[in-house]
Amino acid sequence: MSISLHPHELLDQALTEAGPLARELMNLVQDELDADPQYFALRESWRKIRTRFAADFEGRLIELLHSGRRGEDPLQRAPRQAGGLAGLSLVDESQALQDVAIAHVAHTAEEQSRAELHQLGNFYAALRGIARARERDNPLRPALYAHALHHALAASALSPQAQYELMRAAAVPMARALHRLYGQFCAALRAADIGDLVASHGRVQTNPMSHQRLAAARGIGTRNSMPGTLDGLSRRVDAFNSRPMPFAAAAPRDPQAPAPFVRTTGPDMLSRLYDQILADPRLVPPLKALLARLQIAVVRLARTDSTLLRRQDHPTWALLNRVAAHGMAFGRADDPRLVEFLRFMEAEAQLLVDAPTPTAALFQQVLVRVDAHIDQQARQSGERNADALAALERGQQRDEWRQLLREQIDHQIADAPLGPRMQRFMQIAWVEVIVNAMVKHGRESREAQDAVELVDAVLDSLMTPRDMAAREALRMRLPVIIERLVAGCDSIQISETKREPALAELMGQHARLLRGLPALDPSARRPAPPPAPAPAAGAPASADEIVKRLMEERDSQLPSHWLSADVDRGELPTVPVQLYKEHDSPDARAALQRWIDELQVGRWFHMFIQGDWHTAQIAWISEGRQFTLFVGRDAEERLPLTRRALEALLANGLITALEDDSVVQRAVDTLMSDLDGG
Repeated sequence: MSISLHPHELLDQALTEAGPLARELMNLVQDELDADPQYFALRESWRKIRTRFAADFEGRLIELLHSGRRGEDPLQRAPRQAGGLAGLSLVDESQALQDVAIAHVAHTAEEQSRAELHQLGNFYAALRGIARARERDNPLRPALYAHALHHALAASALSPQAQYELMRAAAVPMARALHRLYGQFCAALRAADIGDLVASHGRVQTNPMSHQRLAAARGIGTRNSMPGTLDGLSRRVDAFNSRPMPFAAAAPRDPQAPAPFVRTTGPDMLSRLYDQILADPRLVPPLKALLARLQIAVVRLARTDSTLLRRQDHPTWALLNRVAAHGMAFGRADDPRLVEFLRFMEAEAQLLVDAPTPTAALFQQVLVRVDAHIDQQARQSGERNADALAALERGQQRDEWRQLLREQIDHQIADAPLGPRMQRFMQIAWVEVIVNAMVKHGRESREAQDAVELVDAVLDSLMTPRDMAAREALRMRLPVIIERLVAGCDSIQISETKREPALAELMGQHARLLRGLPALDPSARRPAPPPAPAPAAGAPASADEIVKRLMEERDSQLPSHWLSADVDRGELPTVPVQLYKEHDSPDARAALQRWIDELQVGRWFHMFIQGDWHTAQIAWISEGRQFTLFVGRDAEERLPLTRRALEALLANGLITALEDDSVVQRAVDTLMSDLDGG
């Protein structure tokens, strides 16, 4: 394809329009806030940032456009170091709100300028010499402008909630401004006599009604419709076969139209169903070869198991769905994790093929082993970060544990002969030492138990020895006790000047005991317990502070919405977000809880986080299900999310499980639609 337009001409035009667009957007947002009463509460927040909005938006947009002019992806995130907690970018509810807002702004603009974006995408695809337009190759895509909008709002001191609400309010004004701008770009394409060419370049040669047909077959958009089922398909086939055959010859059929559903018997229906499974465009060649090999065992099972074509939950279909969903999650056929999985499946497939009489129980056994293998593979991917994230979740229980330990130690030392300084040390500093060990190593860890047991050791060391032998035994124990107390102080970084008075008092009491005197002078008065515990000076940051620090260290450059060409949004299953949005209703809370409870290690998801669509696998779920670690297609990509972030994504339709749209269900839906056409 020969293009007379200079590759940078549209970007240069966008750079020229950056300033006018910023001012236009500022005025449009103001008009939107003034015109709609629901935005009354946002007017004060907008007033605070309005004076700097245009400059911040224009500055960020120019940076991104210059990056695109250099041939870079303007929204490409810098790779992160994998490893401990500090190397992770924790996604909490605030980050999820940002992602929801960016997705909404970009999607609104896409809907308003779909035709123009089609031509622009094809223009940049033609420049790169590729047959299919990819959104990441368009340096003028709406996500670029949505990112600049978010940057302009985030540069202010507004709360995340206020930024989110202003982003939502600015979505329609942004779409209008971009529609005008994209119209100018397309006019430039037409002036260069390439408008017709880019309008058709990269057009995918598939049936344009395929998604609509699948949606109709599954009942998407209707309240009472349900996806097609195997039993329903079998009944439809039986009814179809009972119709009388017409004698007239059929009219010529469009070669591009789907093949009509002919009269079939059970084996024929299974063959057609399996053909549809293998025709799924999401299957990479080696995965398709594996499923084709399994067809031998499936056909043999159908001869003896009449429920195979009636039960959607049959172990055979569950196995095919699990294998297909796991294999389709990888972006490349040569991904080492996919290669290793296919190698494992070779032995399992051979077992099914070689079985004299395949049974549903045998398929169920293989499914259990496949699940175990996927689980183990996923855990290995995330094991180096799991300890750090588990510590972060335990940090959420720091206050609860501190209160319980304080009450326990208060009870233990109530009648003990402790000096006033050591008593306060035990009630405050040593409680913090124990809590720190529990957070860092686990509640039942050896380190935490040792810190707890040291309280008893200190109290025992203050009991008056009965004789000289007991004094000598005490003399031998004291250095170890003091050494462990010092190590505990070091673990929470208590300075020597703050620990020394309590330790000196304790050693003075020990000296009295070794001279045959009681540990506590009878004339000494016990002080009243302090009113409330306080963290020792220099104690490690709380879980909230850790999260806050992670948020501050997060890379501020959010990548592109719709960046991943591997995620075809038209193929994503519909998510029933209406129920999840009703947070205050018991049904919504129950639905969210069920969804969280059903998360399993090894399952794959499409999700929109940190400004980008990711395909990622659950590698670890914390004990309280407050944190979930995902590992992306790139094995070094770590995506830790809080529970609140997952709930926010779910409520806005920005996360979906790959298995929700199973390979078998898609095949059934297509055959149902073909049967209707027949």
